[in-house]
Amino acid sequence: MFNDIGPLELVTLVVLAVLVFGPEKLPKVIQDVTRTIRKIREFSESAKADIREELGPEFKDFEFEDLNPKTFIRKQLDNDELGLKEIRNGFDLKKEMAEVTDAVHGRESETPSSGSSSSSAGSTGGTVDMTKKRETPAPEERPPFDADAT
Repeated sequence: MFNDIGPLELVTLVVLAVLVFGPEKLPKVIQDVTRTIRKIREFSESAKADIREELGPEFKDFEFEDLNPKTFIRKQLDNDELGLKEIRNGFDLKKEMAEVTDAVHGRESETPSSGSSSSSAGSTGGTVDMTKKRETPAPEERPPFDADAT
Protein backbone atom coordinates (compact mmCIF):
# COMPACT_ATOMS: atom_id res chain seq x y z
CA MET A 1 0.00 0.00 0.00
CA PHE A 2 2.81 2.42 0.87
CA ASN A 3 5.46 1.06 -1.50
CA ASP A 4 6.46 4.47 -2.82
CA ILE A 5 7.13 6.13 0.58
CA GLY A 6 10.81 6.34 1.44
CA PRO A 7 12.37 6.44 4.91
CA LEU A 8 12.82 10.23 4.91
CA GLU A 9 9.17 10.75 3.96
CA LEU A 10 8.06 8.35 6.69
CA VAL A 11 10.09 10.22 9.32
CA THR A 12 8.59 13.50 8.07
CA LEU A 13 5.06 12.10 8.43
CA VAL A 14 5.76 10.90 12.00
CA VAL A 15 7.20 14.30 12.98
CA LEU A 16 4.19 16.08 11.45
CA ALA A 17 1.79 13.75 13.28
CA VAL A 18 3.52 14.44 16.60
CA LEU A 19 3.42 18.21 15.95
CA VAL A 20 -0.23 18.26 14.86
CA PHE A 21 -1.77 15.85 17.40
CA GLY A 22 0.77 16.04 20.19
CA PRO A 23 2.43 13.14 21.99
CA GLU A 24 -0.54 12.68 24.33
CA LYS A 25 -3.25 12.30 21.67
CA LEU A 26 -1.16 10.49 19.03
CA PRO A 27 -1.74 6.91 20.37
CA LYS A 28 -5.50 7.51 20.48
CA VAL A 29 -5.49 8.87 16.90
CA ILE A 30 -3.49 5.85 15.69
CA GLN A 31 -5.98 3.47 17.35
CA ASP A 32 -8.92 5.29 15.76
CA VAL A 33 -7.33 5.19 12.31
CA THR A 34 -6.48 1.47 12.54
CA ARG A 35 -10.01 0.69 13.81
CA THR A 36 -11.52 2.60 10.89
CA ILE A 37 -9.29 0.80 8.36
CA ARG A 38 -10.27 -2.56 9.91
CA LYS A 39 -13.98 -1.71 9.64
CA ILE A 40 -13.59 -0.65 6.01
CA ARG A 41 -11.81 -3.91 5.19
CA GLU A 42 -14.50 -5.97 6.95
CA PHE A 43 -17.22 -4.07 5.07
CA SER A 44 -15.41 -4.63 1.79
CA GLU A 45 -14.98 -8.36 2.41
CA SER A 46 -18.63 -8.77 3.39
CA ALA A 47 -19.73 -6.87 0.26
CA LYS A 48 -17.53 -9.15 -1.89
CA ALA A 49 -18.99 -12.23 -0.19
CA ASP A 50 -22.54 -10.95 -0.76
CA ILE A 51 -21.85 -10.29 -4.43
CA ARG A 52 -20.32 -13.75 -4.91
CA GLU A 53 -23.32 -15.29 -3.15
CA GLU A 54 -25.77 -13.38 -5.37
CA LEU A 55 -23.92 -14.29 -8.59
CA GLY A 56 -24.44 -17.99 -7.94
CA PRO A 57 -22.35 -21.10 -8.50
CA GLU A 58 -21.46 -20.16 -12.11
CA PHE A 59 -19.15 -17.44 -10.82
CA LYS A 60 -17.58 -19.29 -7.91
CA ASP A 61 -14.04 -18.64 -9.20
CA PHE A 62 -14.74 -14.96 -9.99
CA GLU A 63 -12.06 -12.61 -8.69
CA PHE A 64 -12.64 -8.89 -8.30
CA GLU A 65 -9.00 -8.25 -9.21
CA ASP A 66 -9.88 -9.45 -12.73
CA LEU A 67 -11.92 -6.27 -13.17
CA ASN A 68 -8.67 -4.32 -13.31
CA PRO A 69 -7.97 -3.89 -17.06
CA LYS A 70 -4.24 -4.68 -16.72
CA THR A 71 -4.93 -7.90 -14.83
CA PHE A 72 -7.68 -8.91 -17.25
CA ILE A 73 -5.50 -8.40 -20.35
CA ARG A 74 -2.50 -10.13 -18.77
CA LYS A 75 -4.68 -13.11 -17.82
CA GLN A 76 -6.18 -13.32 -21.33
CA LEU A 77 -2.79 -13.08 -23.05
CA ASP A 78 -1.34 -15.81 -20.83
CA ASN A 79 -4.25 -18.05 -21.83
CA ASP A 80 -2.85 -20.58 -24.32
CA GLU A 81 -6.23 -21.39 -25.91
CA LEU A 82 -5.80 -18.61 -28.46
CA GLY A 83 -2.39 -19.80 -29.64
CA LEU A 84 -0.81 -16.41 -29.02
CA LYS A 85 2.40 -17.92 -27.68
CA GLU A 86 3.05 -19.67 -31.01
CA ILE A 87 2.36 -16.44 -32.89
CA ARG A 88 4.60 -14.45 -30.55
CA ASN A 89 7.41 -17.02 -30.83
CA GLY A 90 7.09 -17.26 -34.62
CA PHE A 91 7.36 -13.52 -35.15
CA ASP A 92 10.93 -12.31 -35.64
CA LEU A 93 10.84 -8.52 -35.36
CA LYS A 94 14.49 -8.01 -36.37
CA LYS A 95 14.01 -10.06 -39.53
CA GLU A 96 10.81 -8.21 -40.44
CA MET A 97 12.43 -4.81 -39.87
CA ALA A 98 15.45 -5.82 -41.99
CA GLU A 99 13.12 -6.81 -44.83
CA VAL A 100 11.25 -3.51 -44.62
CA THR A 101 14.53 -1.56 -44.58
CA ASP A 102 15.79 -3.50 -47.59
CA ALA A 103 12.54 -2.84 -49.45
CA VAL A 104 12.73 0.88 -48.72
CA HIS A 105 16.34 1.12 -49.87
CA GLY A 106 15.67 -0.99 -52.96
CA ARG A 107 17.97 -3.85 -51.98
CA GLU A 108 17.12 -7.50 -52.36
CA SER A 109 16.53 -9.27 -49.07
CA GLU A 110 18.75 -12.30 -48.33
CA THR A 111 15.95 -14.47 -46.94
CA PRO A 112 12.60 -13.41 -48.33
CA SER A 113 9.67 -14.72 -46.36
CA SER A 114 7.07 -16.56 -48.42
CA GLY A 115 4.06 -14.57 -47.19
CA SER A 116 5.22 -10.97 -47.33
CA SER A 117 7.39 -11.07 -50.47
CA SER A 118 4.78 -12.75 -52.66
CA SER A 119 2.06 -10.31 -51.65
CA SER A 120 4.24 -7.20 -52.03
CA ALA A 121 5.63 -8.25 -55.40
CA GLY A 122 2.15 -8.49 -56.85
CA SER A 123 1.35 -10.07 -60.20
CA THR A 124 4.31 -8.52 -62.04
CA GLY A 125 6.87 -10.57 -60.14
CA GLY A 126 9.20 -7.57 -59.68
CA THR A 127 9.95 -5.26 -56.81
CA VAL A 128 8.30 -1.93 -56.23
CA ASP A 129 10.49 1.10 -56.87
CA MET A 130 9.91 3.36 -53.86
CA THR A 131 12.22 6.10 -55.19
CA LYS A 132 10.27 6.63 -58.39
CA LYS A 133 9.09 10.25 -58.78
CA ARG A 134 5.53 11.05 -59.76
CA GLU A 135 4.94 12.52 -63.15
CA THR A 136 3.65 16.07 -62.91
CA PRO A 137 0.41 16.56 -64.86
CA ALA A 138 0.10 19.25 -67.49
CA PRO A 139 -1.30 22.58 -66.17
CA GLU A 140 -4.66 22.11 -67.92
CA GLU A 141 -4.95 18.45 -66.84
CA ARG A 142 -6.98 17.77 -63.69
CA PRO A 143 -5.63 15.35 -61.10
CA PRO A 144 -7.47 12.03 -60.74
CA PHE A 145 -10.54 12.10 -58.50
CA ASP A 146 -10.72 9.64 -55.64
CA ALA A 147 -14.26 9.37 -54.26
CA ASP A 148 -13.12 7.40 -51.21
CA ALA A 149 -10.58 10.04 -50.17
CA THR A 150 -13.14 12.87 -49.94
